Amino acid sequence: MKNFIFISPNFPTNYWQFCRELKNNGMNVLGIGDQAYDELSADLKASLNEYYKVGSLENYDEVYRAVAFFIHKYGRIDWLESNNEYWLMQDARLRTDFHITSGFQHDYMERIKYKSKMKEFYIQAGIPVARYHLVDDLEGCRKFLEVVGYPVVVKPDNGVGAAGTYKLKCDEDLVAFIEDYPKEVPYIMEEFINAQVNSYDAIIDSNGEPIFETGNVTLSNLMEVVNELDNSLYFIHKELPEDTRAAGRATVKSFDVKSRFVHFEFFRLNEDHEGLGKKGDIMALEVNMRPCGGFTPDMINFAHSTNVYKIWADMIAYDSTQIPQGEHNYCAFMGRRDGKNFVMSHEDIMNQYGAQMKMVERIPDALSGAMGNQMYVANFSTREEMDKFYEDTGRCH
Repeated sequence: MKNFIFISPNFPTNYWQFCRELKNNGMNVLGIGDQAYDELSADLKASLNEYYKVGSLENYDEVYRAVAFFIHKYGRIDWLESNNEYWLMQDARLRTDFHITSGFQHDYMERIKYKSKMKEFYIQAGIPVARYHLVDDLEGCRKFLEVVGYPVVVKPDNGVGAAGTYKLKCDEDLVAFIEDYPKEVPYIMEEFINAQVNSYDAIIDSNGEPIFETGNVTLSNLMEVVNELDNSLYFIHKELPEDTRAAGRATVKSFDVKSRFVHFEFFRLNEDHEGLGKKGDIMALEVNMRPCGGFTPDMINFAHSTNVYKIWADMIAYDSTQIPQGEHNYCAFMGRRDGKNFVMSHEDIMNQYGAQMKMVERIPDALSGAMGNQMYVANFSTREEMDKFYEDTGRCH
């Protein structure tokens, strides 16, 4: 029996399903988390062979001791994963320290954690990248701006989502940013791209070949969702566009990805951009070497009548899968922000769209910054039906 250590299996709350499918595939599933065992959901408890509680997952020594305990009790560890962006660096360090060879090692991680270092691998894949400057001082930034002009986007070089991300529109914005940004955090400045975020989401086998592929489109601007408390809108493709598929597969090869669930983000240009491409072309944004966030794995299941938790666990256990895909639909996410005066009440939405609804939940506070407060997830067979759903549920008085 193979031993699999799952870091933080209790968060996000849907990740217990990865553990369930691993256990169903005959794996010995060992959880390490900072939540008391009695507080774990019944589903998660049933999906784990054993659980080790640490005081804090941030404390490397504690987590190290937990892994050592499992090795002492169960023998060699075959896999260690969190599938969580926040813990990827720690996952790699633990693998390296304990000689767990499945998965990224510590010396690999810079290329996937730093946005500036990702670019060379996108370039190797033949995918255009935005020009950038690592923020140093006012003079250095102004020299870069002489080349690309305003606006520019600044964000942590090693960051998740849109946290700490700002759009600078003029020199006054630049001066204020240089004065205020946390100097201990490396920041990257990029030329502004008028584009829509498209993703490539795939489960990759040990040979670097996809055994499942899909993608999503973000209709809302993530910076505005986070910084201006806007609604969050995105959907899973009914069918993945071929140019997104080609870019995703080229990126997999360039980054030498094997045995992982990945979420790669691309820009699709809204207008011609000199040096990058024509309107509608795909260009690089960033790679994420883990599943798409929040409830997106569930949305993928709804869109493709499948089970990506099972497909991933099959990749781990068998390096392939026999899970079929059924009927394909668009799966829409609407994350409504509290405090807005919406035309449609919750009851109105359920009365009109109840038949299409797949999930209706309050979004955990830890995710609400990027996803809104109240979510509605619904399937639609046509783009027109989905667009009307967004129009209806997002309209305010």
